[in-house]
Amino acid sequence: MTKNPKQPTMIDVAHLAGVSPMTVSRALKPNTSVSEATRSKIRAAADELGYVLDSTAAGLSSRRTGFIAVTIPSINNANFADTLRGLTQVLRATNMQVLLGYTDYDVAEEERLVEQFLRRRPEAIIVTGHAHTDRCRRMLEKCGVPVIEMWDLPENPIGQVVGFSNAQAAKLMVDHFVGQGYRKIGFIGGDPSRDTRGQDRRQGFLAALEAHGLDTSRMIAAQRPPITMREGAHSMRLMLEKWPDIEALMCVSDLSAFGAMTECQRQGLRIPDDIAIGGFGAYDLAEQALPPITTIDVSSENIGRIAAQVIQNLLSSEATKTSETIHRIEPKLLARDSSLRHTER
Repeated sequence: MTKNPKQPTMIDVAHLAGVSPMTVSRALKPNTSVSEATRSKIRAAADELGYVLDSTAAGLSSRRTGFIAVTIPSINNANFADTLRGLTQVLRATNMQVLLGYTDYDVAEEERLVEQFLRRRPEAIIVTGHAHTDRCRRMLEKCGVPVIEMWDLPENPIGQVVGFSNAQAAKLMVDHFVGQGYRKIGFIGGDPSRDTRGQDRRQGFLAALEAHGLDTSRMIAAQRPPITMREGAHSMRLMLEKWPDIEALMCVSDLSAFGAMTECQRQGLRIPDDIAIGGFGAYDLAEQALPPITTIDVSSENIGRIAAQVIQNLLSSEATKTSETIHRIEPKLLARDSSLRHTER
């Protein structure tokens, strides 16, 4: 039986390159003082031997682990994928990596993930939203590394915030519907006990209707988030059965809006002549739908970029002192054919 080959060590690289092991250690780290000529010689020796720097061992002495911990509620949501893209694009230049945790909209799972992350000493930790268990919040408050809450505007932030008002986003949609002349307006969302951002949109929707003096009863709560196209279609059927006079509908996401719109089309309803549809998230799907779906754009990728820039600043040895902790994103309404009257198309 052939034995596994011996893994090359830093001493082996140093011997081949004709330098000390300490020089090898310094040369293979970012922001090193070792000359480029020496670094090139060491990299060539390392490549020849197949040597990879043990970042775990290096972290024991430097107290740096080189990763950022991130929790998101869903791995099949294009918005969160865009946020991660923006985050990783900015962090790439720093040689830091993202360690990703998926909570499935469950604060207990978030608590478990945060505990596991903190045992590995991340450089910083980013969590989605403001809703945490008491224990999770205590861990984040005491962890000793930068904490960022994103995709929300918490009333009592733990550290830094990169987000927007979900209630304000919903108000933009209601104001748009009312401006188009719609008065009988409904909402499709998910289980409010699990999706706090969706619940905030729901509350903003209700508050906006009340401000316009309109009926607030047309509400359907679908199953546990994330709400799919199938669930959007099912909820649309329920909406039409209970309130056949509905004129306009806001959905908690573009996926559910697409499902709702296709159900309307199956039932022979014209969009927007018989019913207007609006979503949330500015998905590609919403832009390519027929008709294109009116939606709310919250700059998902920019949320990740700003979060990464905040981390870079906080971890830099030359970090600038600032009192700014809230980095606010302003939602934008993208009015499209699914809600525009003929005169405005």
